[in-house]
Parts: sequence; structure tokens; C-alpha cells
Amino acid sequence: MSDNNSNGTSNTTWRSGPAPGGAYDPWTNPQLFSGVLTRRTFAFLIDLLVISIPVVLAVIFIAVFGLVTLGLGWGLFWLVSPATVIWPIIYYGMSLGGPHSATWGMRVMNLQMRTFSGTPGYFVLGCAHAVLFWASVSFLTPLVLVVGLLNGRRQLLHDLVLGTVVVNNSAQMQMAQPAGRTF
Repeated sequence: MSDNNSNGTSNTTWRSGPAPGGAYDPWTNPQLFSGVLTRRTFAFLIDLLVISIPVVLAVIFIAVFGLVTLGLGWGLFWLVSPATVIWPIIYYGMSLGGPHSATWGMRVMNLQMRTFSGTPGYFVLGCAHAVLFWASVSFLTPLVLVVGLLNGRRQLLHDLVLGTVVVNNSAQMQMAQPAGRTF
């Protein structure tokens, strides 16, 4: 990023987000962040259910398959452990990197993930978001939520590291509408 001084020289500065007064400034646009932490909690529970259903169905299938094959099918249980790691990463990567930039739980709770520059998420960012989330929750459970209470954008620890922000989708849509339109 390049800023010009009054004398015409340019300074190169690094910023962790848009300039003050930008789209994701909690002081100028507080409606984007109102209730985000509560909604994220419920979105997480919905996503946990969405992630758990295929795993539970796979375990039931392997158990029944093992009965039908007189125990031979139970050898597939070793696949469950890696699948419980790979499936959530793919789920978060595809949903956060998809056209909605939100998981199913986030869509239900009317949330959307964006980068600081305002661009939607992409697959690798969604995968990294999942990995950093689960790693941070595993090691720093209380601190992950405390960080969200201490910053204006209501970002969690992994959001700060990745340069993402979760906003109210309805507030963002209202901001995008030109003034004077009622539809």
C-alpha cells in the first residue's frame, strides 16, 4: 500500500485492515458487527451438526456392512478417523470459498466471511480458516472467545491471523443499496 506525503514522497505501510472509515470499520459501520459473536456460536453448532451427520452415517454403514460380511467390513473403521479430519476441511473450504462465502450455519444465521479488502473467501482460505479454528480451539479455548469480545470487529483469533472478518449479511446488503431505493 502506498501513501503520498505532502512533499510528494511515498511511504509504504502495512495495514491489518482497511483504512479508518473503510467498509469494515466498527466505529463508522457498527451494524455490520452487531450480534456477530452470538450468531457465530449458533452457526458453529449448526455446522457441527452438518459435519457430524455424514460421519455418523458412515459409521452406521460400516457397522451394518461388517455384520453383512461377517466382520470383514469392520476393517473399514480405520477410515473414519482420517475422514473426520478431511471432511470438515473440505466442507469449510468449499462453503467459505463458494459463492456465498458462508457455511450452511452461517447462511442460516445471516453471516458472511470477507477478507479485510472486502473480497469473498476462496477455497484455500476456507481450509486454512478451518484448520486454524480447530487448532486455536484445541489449545486456547477460552482465549479464542475473549479475543472476540475485545475487538470492535468481533474477530476471533484465527480471523485476526488470516485477515478475515465475519459480518451481518443483511447489514452489508443494506449498505450496498443506493440511497433512496426502497426495494
